[in-house]
Amino acid sequence: MIHKMNLNDGPFNNIKSGFKTIEMRLYDEKRRMINDGDIIEFTNRITNEKISTKVIKLYIFNNFEELYKQFDKISLGYKENEIASPNDMNIYYSKEEQEKYGVVGIEIKLK
Repeated sequence: MIHKMNLNDGPFNNIKSGFKTIEMRLYDEKRRMINDGDIIEFTNRITNEKISTKVIKLYIFNNFEELYKQFDKISLGYKENEIASPNDMNIYYSKEEQEKYGVVGIEIKLK
């Protein structure tokens, strides 16, 4: 199955360069349809460029704090000199949404 998702320029380029390997999302109805082996086509919100990735594995957590504890910051898309904080995800997903749905770390690789 092919899933389509939009990404901001920074995360898009981090996936394209191959060092961001975990895409973090709310585990809502749309993401619950994703399975290992599926394809995710990401579209850059700025340039409309598209890249295809293959889903390797899904990691489900109650919140982003738990997710951040399980992965190194590079795989989550941070640079070595950046501080990785689960609070960064609160601008995209409220605490209430996280409590309602949980969150997912989608391990991907470029196709």
